[in-house]
Amino acid sequence: MKTFGIICEYNPFHYGHLHHIQQIKKIHNPDVLVCVMSSNFVQRGEPAIINKWERAKTAVEHGVDLVIELPFIYSVQSANHFAQASVELLHLAHVDTIVFGSETNDIEKLNQLALVDTSLFNTHLKAGISSAKAYEQIYGELDPNDILGMNYIKYASPLNINTYSIQRTNQYHETTMNEIHSSASAIRNAVYTNHAYESQTPMKELSNTFQMKNYYPYIKTLLLTSDPPVLSKLFLMDEGIENLLIKNIKIANSYEEFIQLCISKRYTKAKIQRTLVHLMNQTTKQEVNALTKPNYLRILAFNDKGQSHIKALKEDGIHIASKFNQIPAPYQAMELKATHVYQYPLINTEEQLQSETQAPLLLR
Repeated sequence: MKTFGIICEYNPFHYGHLHHIQQIKKIHNPDVLVCVMSSNFVQRGEPAIINKWERAKTAVEHGVDLVIELPFIYSVQSANHFAQASVELLHLAHVDTIVFGSETNDIEKLNQLALVDTSLFNTHLKAGISSAKAYEQIYGELDPNDILGMNYIKYASPLNINTYSIQRTNQYHETTMNEIHSSASAIRNAVYTNHAYESQTPMKELSNTFQMKNYYPYIKTLLLTSDPPVLSKLFLMDEGIENLLIKNIKIANSYEEFIQLCISKRYTKAKIQRTLVHLMNQTTKQEVNALTKPNYLRILAFNDKGQSHIKALKEDGIHIASKFNQIPAPYQAMELKATHVYQYPLINTEEQLQSETQAPLLLR
């Protein structure tokens, strides 16, 4: 049985993602296609443009058989940690092959880079170099999905998971729409600036509600009412970054200005935003350090093939969390808190909060 996996965010799901799914089926003809997908906050340190249930539903409607959730704590981390947790969850789901999108589509080069000694990485970070620059000094210049792909290979290889790449049909940071496959960044930009986006995604109910600037009052309140020693106990609040954030929040007139004031050679925009997401969620270093590796699969959506695969996993003793109360307590608490924070910009929050504990979506 061939069980293939995709690591994704679908923020939002677009026709480039559909091309990825179709190519996997055309080239490899898998028996089951499993996705591990980011929660309501994503790796770049932002709220997802639409909630995880809608993204998971759209994925299954367009060819995925089973969508499992990447827990919040791993969704909002650097490429290395994001990749490791995602690969380990796919391994738990008995995936034997991972296929990812790549800018270069040079799998041999990525395989070689995955073997490079990374012992200097932390040395670079301690010297005040950002993680992006540290990657560049060790590996040379790489595009975002090649960085992720290299990390997928790095963690998949010891687990005997095969890895393949498919050529991306757009650039990750591309912000302008095109006639073929626009990037998720371009679609989000169109939504946020009230431009047409409907031709590029099957997701038609996108809004500009969930963007970081709408959380700015909450961020500002937290930074101006918390003492630096308290902030330093939060996850990713390292090297005195809390002092930088407090200093700049006092003089910035908008979220955009605040971020620009904080960006430096040491701190990229993504690093700052991930730190702010964990600030909003009050994620502490202590609770993260106390976490054990996730030994469960939380199901978000599936079809009949996915249902059969879930049954087989259960028979093999895999902990399937098809109900919210089946998630281990520490992860359960984090997901509930993240949903409370995610719904901050909404006027009516009750429906959003209730959705967190809903049953997985079965689509036939």
